Amino acid sequence: MFLQIIGISHPKRVMARAQVVARISEIIKKKGLTEKKNAVLLGIPQSKVSYLMSGKLSMFSLDHLFEIFNSLDRDVKIIIQPKTKKEKFATAQVLLTAAA
Repeated sequence: MFLQIIGISHPKRVMARAQVVARISEIIKKKGLTEKKNAVLLGIPQSKVSYLMSGKLSMFSLDHLFEIFNSLDRDVKIIIQPKTKKEKFATAQVLLTAAA
């Protein structure tokens, strides 16, 4: 994976957060609101909306991203389960449903 080549530790976790940010951006774009109106909706400064839309992952913890999902009327479910016997290591994954 490219992230491993450039030396990012825990690339699957970074990828999971990137998927979460991408889904939030997709939902926001579908709303068709201005950054200012999105900032009010999400309860964050307009600059953070800009960071979110441009994919600046380091600006948001997963907890904060979950709060943003909730502000967008989306539920967040976390499932924790044992790794399979086939897997060498346990991983973090994001399973996304359709972005209605």
